[in-house]
Amino acid sequence: MNVDPVTLEVIKGALIYTAEEMGIILRNSAYSPNIKERMDFSCTIFDGKKRLVAQAEHIPVHLGSMQLAVQNGLEKFKGELEEGDMLLLNDPYISGTHLPDLTLIHPIFYNGEIIAYAANKAHHSDVGGKSPGSMAGDATEIFQEGIIIPPVKLVKRRKIDRELTNLILSNVRTPHARLGDLRAQIAANLRGEKRVLELIKKYGVKTFEAAVEKIMDYSEKRIRNEIKRMPKESCSAEDYLENTGTTNKRVKIKVTVTVKEDELIIDYTGTDKQVDGPVNAVLGVTLSGVYYVLRCLTDPSIPMNAGCFRPIRVKVPKGCLMNPVPPAPVAGGNVETSQRNVDVLLKAFSKIIPEKVCAACQGTMNNVCVGGLKDGKGEAWTFYETIAGGFGGRHGMDGVDAVHSHMTNTMNTPIEAIETIYPLRFLTYKLREDSGGPGKWRGGVGLERSWMLLASSAVLSVLAERTKIPPWGLFGGKPGAKGEYYLIKANGKRVKLKSKCTVKMEKGDIFVVRTPGGGGYGKPFERNPELVLRDVINGLVSPESAQKDYGVVIDLKNMKVDWKSTKRLRLRRKH
Repeated sequence: MNVDPVTLEVIKGALIYTAEEMGIILRNSAYSPNIKERMDFSCTIFDGKKRLVAQAEHIPVHLGSMQLAVQNGLEKFKGELEEGDMLLLNDPYISGTHLPDLTLIHPIFYNGEIIAYAANKAHHSDVGGKSPGSMAGDATEIFQEGIIIPPVKLVKRRKIDRELTNLILSNVRTPHARLGDLRAQIAANLRGEKRVLELIKKYGVKTFEAAVEKIMDYSEKRIRNEIKRMPKESCSAEDYLENTGTTNKRVKIKVTVTVKEDELIIDYTGTDKQVDGPVNAVLGVTLSGVYYVLRCLTDPSIPMNAGCFRPIRVKVPKGCLMNPVPPAPVAGGNVETSQRNVDVLLKAFSKIIPEKVCAACQGTMNNVCVGGLKDGKGEAWTFYETIAGGFGGRHGMDGVDAVHSHMTNTMNTPIEAIETIYPLRFLTYKLREDSGGPGKWRGGVGLERSWMLLASSAVLSVLAERTKIPPWGLFGGKPGAKGEYYLIKANGKRVKLKSKCTVKMEKGDIFVVRTPGGGGYGKPFERNPELVLRDVINGLVSPESAQKDYGVVIDLKNMKVDWKSTKRLRLRRKH
């Protein structure tokens, strides 16, 4: 069936905005700051054949795995779906991320038939497990990471199953917030249902289904055209996780990218086997990285849907770090290994299309979980956040300072929201000088963020990377600064923390995180001295680094470039 171009564009835009509107409803209705303020959620629309039709610009690691979650979730659920039902699941080996991400799938019926699905995924700040926040850095099996929910009917004929809800809430530390966030997810899906039905009633089922097919075919065609423009090459790259969380052993990720006519082959042969620690990445996470990188390296105006996936073949050996088998723990794979996967993919593509690839970004999400009991009440509290760092320098452009990069796309949780709800007082929140990798185009700088515990005690978990292996630069650019995490005890003693750890905190203890910067791009001595001066004035680069790393001498009295000394210094360093 033919659909005229105007109608096709209207339906495409309406579906994309439906996913965006679902996100607005979810954000506004949520209870926890992690969803309401940091916006750690994603929303999508699928067609009746369980293919991704439209997604909002939310979290890349969610969105790439969402099609797997919907298809696996519906296949695993053996009961009949009825109008008003919603399926809930979080099993990473089915839903494609990690246990804190709860996926909710809502079949949309029209005249008794499923015509589409609304689905969303939201990160809940606690789903049980051995430590508050459900992100323990030393977990050795998935059962330590929280409650595992297979595909189940949370909502039956538009009514929440109270017995199932009570079972889930009895296994988490903060049931009131969890229930509020689940209700927000339900509300988001209901809005998706409403908008899809409005489209069908306006244009009819046949036009809607034909438009969906054409939208996916259009995206496929444009992606294939982008791949055709790439050099027909095969290039490999590798990078490492600095430890497993349970051992200090480095873990290798290797990928080979092959461009063939209008197809891409992504092969992870040579990647290390799965490990005992929580850094294993389930297949959905691996696919998310592939889809995200393809999105970055092609035209961003191409609508993201199942059609974009058709020209890509991904080979991931079973039982390796990027495709583990149960009961391997996977909490960190979703947040940390996903970032390293992107680094490796970009490094491989830098040999094929160098002008489109950035240097390494901070390479971590800096996951921080803390929780305990409210003093005198016995009521549990949990707080989770990720913290921004530096983006890598790019051809013709500096990296962005203090931003969430690659597989995360969240905000920094505002300190006002945190202090209002949790027994934490912030002491520092600032840009981290000299953390961006020097280069012709500088890497973005990271952050320094610290807070004091006001409760009598708490348990802190850190799940991070890039404290030993810095974010790499490209084409002569220097690495970004490594991350740092430490406690300042109430007695003044400073305790350095491992990048993956769970520790006890006492009242008055101060937690400090200094996030990595992005790698630099191009030779630092080729950077425009006026840009170096600007960075010094803005507190991003110190005068000492300007001279040492960039060969730029700053007249500090007049805050100007000393051109004569700069020229002499650069000439001497050149020889």
